Amino acid sequence: MNRPLILLGSFILLLGVLWPWISQLPFGRLPGDITIERPGLRIYFPWVSMLIVSVLMSLVLRWLRR
Repeated sequence: MNRPLILLGSFILLLGVLWPWISQLPFGRLPGDITIERPGLRIYFPWVSMLIVSVLMSLVLRWLRR
């Protein structure tokens, strides 16, 4: 259990350090993501982005289990 927690913490730390560059990537603004904009209200549902993240995480976890 120690090793996965250390890897997860290292990944989160790396993600935080690289965030200024990662936020410039087009993820989160993909076709299929739902945005509702009205005066004084903005609702955003990253449907397609989360689907892609889920598939990638599933593939990585499957690869790590082997």
